[in-house]
Amino acid sequence: MQHERLSGLIAATYTPLKTNGDLNLDQIPPLVDHLLGSGVTGMYVCGSTGEGMSLSTGERKQVTGAFMQAVNRRVPVIVQVGHNSLADARDLAQHAAEVGADAVSATCPSYFKVSDVPTLVDCMADLASAAPDTPFYYYHIPSLTGSSLDIVDFMRRGGDRIGNMVGLKYTDTKLHEFLECLTIDDGRFDIVWGCDEMLLGALATGANAAIGSTYNIAAPLYRQIIDAFTRGDMNAARQHQLRSVQMIRTIYQFPFHPAMKEVLGMLGIECGPCRLPQKRLSPGDTNRLMEDLQAIDFFSINGVVL
Repeated sequence: MQHERLSGLIAATYTPLKTNGDLNLDQIPPLVDHLLGSGVTGMYVCGSTGEGMSLSTGERKQVTGAFMQAVNRRVPVIVQVGHNSLADARDLAQHAAEVGADAVSATCPSYFKVSDVPTLVDCMADLASAAPDTPFYYYHIPSLTGSSLDIVDFMRRGGDRIGNMVGLKYTDTKLHEFLECLTIDDGRFDIVWGCDEMLLGALATGANAAIGSTYNIAAPLYRQIIDAFTRGDMNAARQHQLRSVQMIRTIYQFPFHPAMKEVLGMLGIECGPCRLPQKRLSPGDTNRLMEDLQAIDFFSINGVVL
């Protein structure tokens, strides 16, 4: 399938919710404007960051439609449609194609584990067939799906079977495996990096695009990493990456995605809480998070003065 490869920083978008857990679609346009203003080059909707697995199928369609309308073709939008029900996944893929998504992506089923690579190919072929003219990216995130199947073998087999499979969202830390994926069939697939705190290593390995949660709050910092790497200033690139590592370590003192939503609020982008089982931070923890971020001069990344 002919398609334009992804490049730069693709934000894994958060789903704005009201305090009672209902969707808050009115907050999607401000979030999109914030992301575009910070320099992201694409958006990945209803993934792990966007709590896709905590939303109903109908809600996921609403969120997808709202992002498509707000983005209005300014950057590519990739919609994550993975589901434990392949029927629902097909429904979501078809809907994403109908509203004009640039690509669809999917995790493997994760309650009943996929036991072998041929079965995983069967699952993804079934799902991707619902949007045969839309590019498909498999979403490899073993830390959440529990799938430890050979991703290189899957890409080779899947590429022979799934006509619209164009790439992979690789959310793991094995740079050697990432490199193997990049070089399958002389670079046939668009392999997108998914571990923010290791972006520099991925760039050195050959990454041209990355999808991440912290691009919502620190895209200018990651652009500095890319710029320094591109001009060959590895000392500067390492210093910028270290700042990313320190930022992520600070946020990880708390449940990550609830903390990230609080950080967005500190930047003036209200996304509300996460849904259970992810609990909202207490006011005390939110204050502590803000103080710890101030201590590492985080807010200067976005030009925010608190």
